[in-house]
Amino acid sequence: MKQTLSEEIKRRRTFAIISHPDAGKTTLSEKLLLYGQAIQKAGIVTKKVNRSHTVSDWMDIEQNRGISITSSALQFDWQGTCYNLLDTPGHGDFSEDTYRTLMAVDSAIMLIDCVKGVEPQTIKLFKVCRERGIPIFTFINKMDRAGKNPFDLLEEVEDVLGILAVPMTWPIGQPGEFKGVYDRQKKEALLYERTSGGQWQAPVSAGSLDSPQMKQLMGDSDHQRILDDMELVEELLHPFDEESFHEGELTPVYFGCAINNFGIDHFLENFTRLAPCPAPLKTVDGVLAPDHKHFSGFVYKLQANMDPNHRDRMAFIRVATGVFEKNMSVKHLRTGKKIKLSYSYRLFGQKREIVEEAYPGDIVGLVNPGLFHVGDLLTTGGAVNLPPFPRFAPELFSRVYLLDQMQNKSFRKGIEQLGEEGVVQVFTDKKKSGNLPVLAAVGTLQLEVFKERMKKEYRCECRLEPLEYTFSRWMSAEVEREELHSFKVMHDELDRPIALFRNEWHMNQCIANAEGLEFFPHPPSS
Repeated sequence: MKQTLSEEIKRRRTFAIISHPDAGKTTLSEKLLLYGQAIQKAGIVTKKVNRSHTVSDWMDIEQNRGISITSSALQFDWQGTCYNLLDTPGHGDFSEDTYRTLMAVDSAIMLIDCVKGVEPQTIKLFKVCRERGIPIFTFINKMDRAGKNPFDLLEEVEDVLGILAVPMTWPIGQPGEFKGVYDRQKKEALLYERTSGGQWQAPVSAGSLDSPQMKQLMGDSDHQRILDDMELVEELLHPFDEESFHEGELTPVYFGCAINNFGIDHFLENFTRLAPCPAPLKTVDGVLAPDHKHFSGFVYKLQANMDPNHRDRMAFIRVATGVFEKNMSVKHLRTGKKIKLSYSYRLFGQKREIVEEAYPGDIVGLVNPGLFHVGDLLTTGGAVNLPPFPRFAPELFSRVYLLDQMQNKSFRKGIEQLGEEGVVQVFTDKKKSGNLPVLAAVGTLQLEVFKERMKKEYRCECRLEPLEYTFSRWMSAEVEREELHSFKVMHDELDRPIALFRNEWHMNQCIANAEGLEFFPHPPSS
């Protein structure tokens, strides 16, 4: 029986995983897919050629390096709940892509390495979630290693991030000999068995702490240890409060080991119970309820060449209100154009399937003929203004040269499409003859990915010439005579002027001496 819009909304959970690089984010993503029965066998993130690659990593460079540098949208159904997992880049150079993805989720899982604790990239992404007011789960990973004491980890989360951390589970076993977790609410111990390479669900034994079977499986030492720990936890730590969690004041904490599948089943069950369903769409003027009669959806990501057989560009939209239907006509608010959404897909790695209908919280991939920009809103209703999407001032700049001029057409196409996608920002130097593009990036990996993708996807060999600048700021107006200033002026893809500086001291001096000009770390229009 077909469900109502309200029922479809209630059964959806749209979320992302945030972490510092190498905390195990892509592994956790795939293990959730494994337990959600979206895949039968997990592909370990590894450089070994005889292992399968992680399903959510579809790009060659991701599979070769064992890192995620794009955002994937993965949907799966489990026990009546529909999950939309927005996998995010695991490398710090692509934090802007991650920030944009966080605009499209209703909750987040903060992944922490038990050995390293709270790391810089995690802090940045946590702040974005906090600013957006979305609830945050905490999963402390790699408990099979000898890491920090669980009490110290909880204290670190509270001190560094300023949020109350309440353990929902507690690790069982000596440091480096992780056996399972104790569920504080059910008062139940869960002990796991390893499977070959962690490729299948881990068998689990469950029982109370006073069960002779549990005591035997744990061993006397680990059994006494969990009893002592629980006495301290119940005496010293705060109880869980669901209202505080949804208000972003408290994070429920779970312990586990994603690579061995320990604690994943329990976490997924708790996530389903506690995570919010799709929230109202926040606009400049207020909010729109997800069950609004008109469809609306916003573009949060662009991606080129996801499938070499298609060579098309995709725009990912988050359905915000109403019902999406294939072939529907909508208004593209930025341009005012009426468009028909004939080519709509759901993507799973490189696989794609046609989407006939989608509901709030769902992610739909639309073939992009060059019309869509990040932040665009599509609707069957009236005008709606969204808050700006984040964008950051780059710190690395390189002029890009094409080695074979016979490939100029492909070169220009690659520059345009990879710039639209946000792999790099593309600036132009109007003072330079030939209008050679300048690539701007937050980190070196972005430039490496640009070169690699230009070579593989556009058949263009490029040479990058680094420039001396390391800081940049958008400007409130053009400068009539650039030679009167000691900074370099370039223009972004919307022809907005941006000043480039050699270092932070140089930037501060120039800004102090530039009368009548304002400088911004983000584009003025956003």
